[in-house]
Amino acid sequence: MITFLVSIVLLIIGYFTYGKFVEKVFGERPDRPTPAYVNSDGVDYVPMSTPKNSLIQLLNIAGTGPVFGPIAGALYGPVAFIWIVVGCIFAGAVHDYLTGMISIRNKGAHLPELAAKFLGNFMKHVVNIFALLLLILVGTVFVTSPAMLINNLLDGKVALPLIVGIIFLYYILATLLPVDKIIGRLYPYFGALLVISALGVGIGLVVTGAPIPELTLKNMHPGELPVFPLLFFTITCGALSGFHATQTPIISRTTKNEREGRKIFYGMMIAEGIIAMIWAAAAMSLFGGYGGLNEVLAAGGPAAVVSDISLLMMGSIGGTLAILGVVVLPITSGDTAFRAARMIIADYFKFAQAKLISRLWIAVPLFVISYLLTKIDFNILWRYFSWANGVTAMIALWVGAMYLFLARKNHWIATIPAAFMTSMVFVYIFYEPTMGFGIDLTASYIGGIVATLFVVIAFFFQAHKQRGTSFLLDEDVSGFNAKEVS
Repeated sequence: MITFLVSIVLLIIGYFTYGKFVEKVFGERPDRPTPAYVNSDGVDYVPMSTPKNSLIQLLNIAGTGPVFGPIAGALYGPVAFIWIVVGCIFAGAVHDYLTGMISIRNKGAHLPELAAKFLGNFMKHVVNIFALLLLILVGTVFVTSPAMLINNLLDGKVALPLIVGIIFLYYILATLLPVDKIIGRLYPYFGALLVISALGVGIGLVVTGAPIPELTLKNMHPGELPVFPLLFFTITCGALSGFHATQTPIISRTTKNEREGRKIFYGMMIAEGIIAMIWAAAAMSLFGGYGGLNEVLAAGGPAAVVSDISLLMMGSIGGTLAILGVVVLPITSGDTAFRAARMIIADYFKFAQAKLISRLWIAVPLFVISYLLTKIDFNILWRYFSWANGVTAMIALWVGAMYLFLARKNHWIATIPAAFMTSMVFVYIFYEPTMGFGIDLTASYIGGIVATLFVVIAFFFQAHKQRGTSFLLDEDVSGFNAKEVS
């Protein structure tokens, strides 16, 4: 229990200390007009309040990641707590803050456009592929996972395909309509459910004195799967998630002032880390050990674990609300996953999105592809999602590192986590037998380190090359009257 409580406290302290340091390094400019005003279009560029933006950002990035991921990661034991705390403060929140703020400085650009500008035009095409792959997988996973939760909650009385269809209908509306019409209006209510579920389970753990294990570096996984690199791809949301890089530009287009960035981007990642801690702790302590947790996961997947924890901690009524709070998480990320995919495609092909028909031409094929993917086994989808998630996070951190390097600021706050995640991506693809090459673990470590060194050398070569040219770091907004935003 002490490890759990200290971890929560460290996450909160991290926001007020390291978060403030990152903000100072970046250098917020409250007098600079934001894209919400400069590029206002009434659809995607719409000024909204800080509380609303913060809540939407949290719900956008959360998904089932900080619930399902930590539940699966709990099989490794308390070592998962270290990754959640350290990863969230020094990698995930930095990733989210830099992605959001750099996007604000560049007209609300999405990750592919930022990668093209800061890492070279070739990376624009690479990142487009990965970002769209990730978003379609996220959208599909976040149709399937809430549908399973609702199906379990209703004891199978409503057919799963019908639930899937209803969720898809909501996603279509949320993808096509202006951001303030559905997302901006419904999210406050969804947020209340999210808070109830997380706080309810967390308080229940403390009040009942749940046997949350104390810190140990020992790998507790019943299958003896290696912590390096698999834990870092099991717990992504809640520690470091590339999916967030696809979501922050949505809110960078609705943020009124740069001074709000730390609350919206860094702060909401810390909040997600707290959610991840709660569910990881519950999974570790309520099933009679890691073998018992493994059995529940094998029998019913993470959705069964969520249902059991919620009902045990909060009773039938409170537990049902908690489950609904978890259902909200993937739904409020799935809708913005498809929305972000539409926006990325529109940016790539320079398609204006003011007219509904223009949005339909992009959105309809996305939903058709996603529906076909729902026929694939959920565990396979989650595996590919985790890998694409890690790759996207790695690229986003390198974009942040390049921005800071070119601005002659402390780029190490992004370069160090970028290099770490790069090594994990390479080790994973070398080691993983299903998706990767299935190489011996030791050889995979060596290969990962060597490959990462090449990437780091290439980064500094490109960085010094770009520093020697006349590079437009931030888009010019000098023609906009700053008084209009006051």
